[in-house]
Amino acid sequence: MSAFAAVSAPVLRAAAPVAGRNATQTRRASVRSRAVAEPDVMDAGLKPRDDVRNVAIIAHVDHGKTTLVDSMLAQSKVFRDNETVEVRVMDSNDLERERGITILSKNTAVTYKDTKVNIIDTPGHADFGGEVERVLNMVDGVLLLVDAIEGPMPQTRFVLKKALELKKKVVVVVNKIDREGARPDWVVDTTFDLFCSLGATDEQCEFPVVFASGVNGIAGLELDQMAETLEPLFDVIVAKIPPPVVNTTAPLQMLVTNLDYDEFKGRIALGRVNAGTINKSQNIKLGIPGGESRNGKIGEVFVYKNFQKEIVDEVSAGDICAVAGLDDVMIGETIMADGAEPLPTITVEEPTVRMTFSVNGAPFAGKEGKFVTSRNIKDRLDRELERNLALKVEPGETADTFIVCGRGALHITILIETMRREGFEFCIGPPQVIFKESDEGKKLEPYEEAIVEVPEEYNGAVVELLANRKGEMLDLFTNDKGMTTVKYKVPTRGLLGVRNAILTATRGTAVLNTIFDGYYGFAGEISQRDQGSLIASETGAATSYALFSSQDRGIMFIKPGVEVYAGMVVGIHQRSGDLSVNVAKRKAATNVRSNKDATVVLNEPKSLSLDDCVEYIGEDELVEVTPLSVRILKNPKMDKKLQKQLSHKK
Repeated sequence: MSAFAAVSAPVLRAAAPVAGRNATQTRRASVRSRAVAEPDVMDAGLKPRDDVRNVAIIAHVDHGKTTLVDSMLAQSKVFRDNETVEVRVMDSNDLERERGITILSKNTAVTYKDTKVNIIDTPGHADFGGEVERVLNMVDGVLLLVDAIEGPMPQTRFVLKKALELKKKVVVVVNKIDREGARPDWVVDTTFDLFCSLGATDEQCEFPVVFASGVNGIAGLELDQMAETLEPLFDVIVAKIPPPVVNTTAPLQMLVTNLDYDEFKGRIALGRVNAGTINKSQNIKLGIPGGESRNGKIGEVFVYKNFQKEIVDEVSAGDICAVAGLDDVMIGETIMADGAEPLPTITVEEPTVRMTFSVNGAPFAGKEGKFVTSRNIKDRLDRELERNLALKVEPGETADTFIVCGRGALHITILIETMRREGFEFCIGPPQVIFKESDEGKKLEPYEEAIVEVPEEYNGAVVELLANRKGEMLDLFTNDKGMTTVKYKVPTRGLLGVRNAILTATRGTAVLNTIFDGYYGFAGEISQRDQGSLIASETGAATSYALFSSQDRGIMFIKPGVEVYAGMVVGIHQRSGDLSVNVAKRKAATNVRSNKDATVVLNEPKSLSLDDCVEYIGEDELVEVTPLSVRILKNPKMDKKLQKQLSHKK
């Protein structure tokens, strides 16, 4: 596929430099501070466009959303018969394919019986809710995908709430009906209860239901009348999702809801034309409510057709398009003609978690990364702010530190992993929650609703773990298959690092899902880690001889031959408090026996991913992130003993 394929793929490379950087940053700050509202259009001249439907697909993680889109594309003859098609074609970057989740919303379109259906695939995790909130402004309805066994889950609740608030038409799709143990009737009833609990109107509660199997490409309105294709689903989309009601003769108004970048076209603005018509080479204005507008000129106009962007001369109101030629356009700005007013801009919910990014000051700094300076890191974070509205960046205590605020730890770690793959090298601090203060001066902190599915024999361990994290039990029930569902309201602080603890306590059988609940009173001190760390005391390559004696002290993170440095965390201490160990110690040579190491049996070291490292680190530890390695180290600024040790070595 070309670099300019139909899916608006995430921009993982640097955006083109734009002139007037200070002016751009001022506009960005202004755009990000305003509220979401549906576009206001004049009543006169409004007409429905029956040839277009705009729909977003929303679902909980792993409920089959992207697989269903694959089948919809395949049955719409998007691909040639001899074309090799990847699985989950809408997951267009390596991170999405590796994790099996959608991170960035993406657009495509298919044609069904002379009706163009614009489809937007949205993330299913609440940490990427900024993507969902943004794209809901472009659509007139949503497909709510629900697993035929699990039913509505926490992220289902989050995205559905946003859709109902914006008065979007909802079609419920019960997916994976071919799974053993499917209970679609129960799922439909539970979904109805969810609608009621979210304050849906009577009209919204009368939602149409389609039963489907995305992987098999079948759908039906009744379980005993399943078609061999997804045609019943397409029929419901055309019949139940309202067409866009627009004024095609009014002055142009188009709200920019996403940005893309092409090496040849430059910056590309994506959005829905709310009023009027947008043309190739048209002179336009850019602005936001209450701000000054500036002039611009459209270069090229593209629409989504099947799985490609197609260049057209004009696009009328109601359709979703992309335009090139506006090098300084920002998300939330309005592209408009003379006589039109800017549309209300876009914002998302405030961040709840923050982490510190800093220049790598570890002994191995600069050996593996391409971009290592504070200037490199700042420029990259500035580019991320242009399209990631749920993110905020603040200056740190020193010139080489930055405080990055996001919707959750996963939201920020995805950015860290992306930067790492781009060649950046830096250090990150432990995730911390963002506190607020009530009108009465009371300290507030974020809480989340945690739902754990676990075999009945392990529910006691889960209950004890969440209770120790200041959790408040909301519900507990066991189904006829021996699986217990535990629902808790827990401070976000208490959930930091809890995922691995739950997996350990349940031998890997538990499934944890969380959703932001709100800000409530401060819960008090929470103990997040009972064990200390094993700290390398010397720099060098780890040896089998040293690791054999060190492994009795706890669980090791490294294998023989791995280069370590003083202050690097090499394992988990079996007791509380840290312990220094020399993992680079070599066996002493004598004139009696050779220096050849005797055969020793070493335990398999614990392998830590980036997410595991972020969960593990304490207040006095950092994660060193490079393109080749992820290491944990003690923070020299907080560890006086280590600081003294390093100064002696110099």
